[in-house]
Amino acid sequence: MSAKPTDPAKLPAAEKDALIVVLRRELAVARSELRLARRRAAAGAPASGRPRELLDELRAAAPRKAAAPTSDVAVKLGRRLGFWRSPLVATVVAVLLVVFALDAGIGWYQSRSLKQARQERLLLENAAMRSLYVELKQVAYEPDSKSYRVTLFLQNVSPKGALYVMLNAVGVYVQSGITWQQVPSRPAEGVSWGVVKLMDGYSYDVIFTPNVANWAELIPGYMHVRIQSDMLVGESAQPGKDIVERRTPFYVYLKPHGANDEAIKARSRMSGTPPVFIPMPPH
Repeated sequence: MSAKPTDPAKLPAAEKDALIVVLRRELAVARSELRLARRRAAAGAPASGRPRELLDELRAAAPRKAAAPTSDVAVKLGRRLGFWRSPLVATVVAVLLVVFALDAGIGWYQSRSLKQARQERLLLENAAMRSLYVELKQVAYEPDSKSYRVTLFLQNVSPKGALYVMLNAVGVYVQSGITWQQVPSRPAEGVSWGVVKLMDGYSYDVIFTPNVANWAELIPGYMHVRIQSDMLVGESAQPGKDIVERRTPFYVYLKPHGANDEAIKARSRMSGTPPVFIPMPPH
């Protein structure tokens, strides 16, 4: 029984060098014999099997690189799975899920609150616009021959009950060219700006003096005037955020003090005495 060949990789360095020298010599001899065999084959002579046997011996003696273990992929995969099984990672993931859930809940609550607030606001605005009727009753001359008295009327038509209206100063403007000029105005005697509890109807007067020289004459002999009522409307005596602003403008044509009625009638083709004011629709 032949001895088991020694692994060249386990030989000492000196023996490896000696083995390499021997192998090189045998390789040179094998190459020489291979060339000789080729020549004989070309000449028709049988070739020796020695070169083939020598090449097989050289391949068997040559060291080979070991293949990488196939278990590396499984090891890396196991490490990754182990990372996700870590208690710390599981805790962090749970905390993040709770945070996301809380954020979604807060967003839903805020959206619902805003929607409810908008609905309440729309209801209040509807009450201010539809449940409160504002009318300009009349405009009359004042005895001082330069001022006018305007009477405004408020009517509560809401079936829910009282409305609380904060009256503000009424603004009066006279058109001059293409601009509006504000003129002095004040509440009449006995009228004050403030909160009025409106159950049914309420009227109040305002005095104004249209001291504008070059007023616009859209209708012959008449000034073009805007009377603007600004007020705050609520449904409780001490409102907080549940109040809305209502602005109601009225446009009128106003006859100046001392105007010549006959000239106005001739220019505008009116019949009868020209009125002190001619109301216009809102615009």
